[in-house]
Amino acid sequence: MSGLLLEADHIQKSFGEQTVLDIDSLRIYDGERIALIGENGAGKSTLLSILAGETEPDAGSVRRHGSVAVIHQSGETRGRGNARVAGELQAPDQRQGLSGGEMTRRRIAEALSQEAQLLFADEPTTDLDVAGAEKLRQMLTSFSGTLVLISHDRALLNALCTRVLHLEDGKITDFPGTYAAYQEELKRRREYQQFEYDQYKAERARLKALVQQKAEWAASVRKAPKRMGNSEARLHTREYTNAVLKQSAAKKTVQDRLDRLERKERPRDLPDIRMTLGVSSPIPAKTALSVRCDALRAGDRILISDALFTLPTGSRTALTGDNGSGKTTLLRALRGEPSPGTRFTGEIRFHPCAQAGWFDQDHAKTLRPENTALENVMISSRLPESEARTVLARLNLRGDDVFKPVRVLSGGERAKIALAKLLLSDCNLLILDEPTNHLDLFTMESLEALLSGYGGTLLLVSHDRAFVSAVATRLLMLENGRLSVFEGTAEQKRADAARDRSDEARKLEISALEMRLAALSARLSAPRKGDRPDLLNAEYADLSAKLREMKRPG
Repeated sequence: MSGLLLEADHIQKSFGEQTVLDIDSLRIYDGERIALIGENGAGKSTLLSILAGETEPDAGSVRRHGSVAVIHQSGETRGRGNARVAGELQAPDQRQGLSGGEMTRRRIAEALSQEAQLLFADEPTTDLDVAGAEKLRQMLTSFSGTLVLISHDRALLNALCTRVLHLEDGKITDFPGTYAAYQEELKRRREYQQFEYDQYKAERARLKALVQQKAEWAASVRKAPKRMGNSEARLHTREYTNAVLKQSAAKKTVQDRLDRLERKERPRDLPDIRMTLGVSSPIPAKTALSVRCDALRAGDRILISDALFTLPTGSRTALTGDNGSGKTTLLRALRGEPSPGTRFTGEIRFHPCAQAGWFDQDHAKTLRPENTALENVMISSRLPESEARTVLARLNLRGDDVFKPVRVLSGGERAKIALAKLLLSDCNLLILDEPTNHLDLFTMESLEALLSGYGGTLLLVSHDRAFVSAVATRLLMLENGRLSVFEGTAEQKRADAARDRSDEARKLEISALEMRLAALSARLSAPRKGDRPDLLNAEYADLSAKLREMKRPG
């Protein structure tokens, strides 16, 4: 088939007794932009590695009809890559030395410099700030080959992908369209599955009740009384026998219908069910935290200076800024645990009733490895076990997983437990540093819903643009060592910025029109040789009308 780049058939892969992949057939064509999605542990990275030829399946075959490059999620690069590309993905103040995202940038540079026909990208935005992620989007948009992308960055998926492969229980479900269209289609399918399941349960219950009713009716038919005469007794016995046989036949018919009833499995819970998480002890004041930062230093470098900000009680604030700008350093200073080599001067005042809970990259230290997930959550939970299990389920940790010791769980699962532990605690002020790291898309969306329904005060740092847009109602923006506050969402901020750009462009166009009209007026006053006054007058009239229109209010 023309344009066919990859064929995969009967792919199987297991780890121990667990079957991770069982895929009948998969085809990838030239020019496609594919999002590969699924929950943590579903096998996305394993499948990508098999398709790229880096891992052998237990069974099945993969045939590639073009060159392949891979952006790995982790591990060292296998070459120097393209220094210019890597530099473009860095924040400006990081290009002189190593940073947390340099390995990510070099993996991207190495893969893009190969100019392969088929590019596999596994979480390429890891450790990139918003500017770096936007630059990556531009590069992948310009990439002329075929792309298969694993990412929890929904803005990136929506901007790039026109086909979605959903990996669940080892199987692939193919959705044509963007990630946003996939979400709507998945919701529609899950709702229909729920409808079918509800219908199945109702019909099964009705048939079981009917079987029971027929059995009870047959048992209630009275035999001939002993006082009855022989002829009457024979008649009654015949009627009794016929009635019992009739009811037995009816019962068998209903039982056969019940046995033949097609079984419908209960669908998984939809990920967007919301719940409200209040706080046991609200802060009885308008301000939960106030900060005066005279200076925040990292060595000889001043990260932040002359800054004042507050967290209004009940607000949800996102701290934004480029990598290396000082966001995490500021959060650690607020916690009273400054990063090595940093120094904060100023004043930090938490309200006396504020009970702060923290989530950072050391969140695993807050968990007891020998205890189960549920036990860890219940240690500090203010809510009963049933609600704790509901919160864990919202974060896609359900079933037997909640009874497993933390030590056997993955990094993503531990992050879910730490987040649930915070949400269920007595804390009324949560400070979260990159809470979506290691979370799959479905869990991120569930966390958005939980945080949107949280009744306390929230300060968060996240490089995920969609997450910030969904959760935060105000922005604390760190740029060039200065902090500024925007009272509104990230969407409103982008709209304001676009309006400002439009206003600036309008002002520039008005200025250009005024300059051209001045030049035309001068030429009409003193025509040059060869000038045609009729054409100059016509142009002057047209531009004057346009200028009046642009200056008109509203």
